[in-house]
Amino acid sequence: MSSEKNLSIAHLWFDAFNAHNLEKLLSLYDDEAEHFSPKLKIRHPETKGLVSGKEALRSWWQDAFDRLPSLHYKVTSLTSNDDRVFMEYIRSVENEENMRVAEVLEIKEGKIIFSRVYHG
Repeated sequence: MSSEKNLSIAHLWFDAFNAHNLEKLLSLYDDEAEHFSPKLKIRHPETKGLVSGKEALRSWWQDAFDRLPSLHYKVTSLTSNDDRVFMEYIRSVENEENMRVAEVLEIKEGKIIFSRVYHG
């Protein structure tokens, strides 16, 4: 897959996330995709920060959208190659301090197969 196509997936990812459109967001992921997040590790320690499959992703993001209705990401940088996109963005939630975040999307055959979030 080309770098440009992967950047397109990243833009669709931000559009879906910021619209809190769970179905559109999940459509970008492979059925067996995995996701790692430090926030997941804190909120659900039994996962050790890693969830697998669309249903686990659905549950995680639905909870986030329900708890944080003002959650919004502002892209600051996107860098792509043939199989990954490195994304930097600002996480904004009303009444919380903004947080700088980095995330890597690993993409295979047009679907995200793994994502990993980095933040303090």
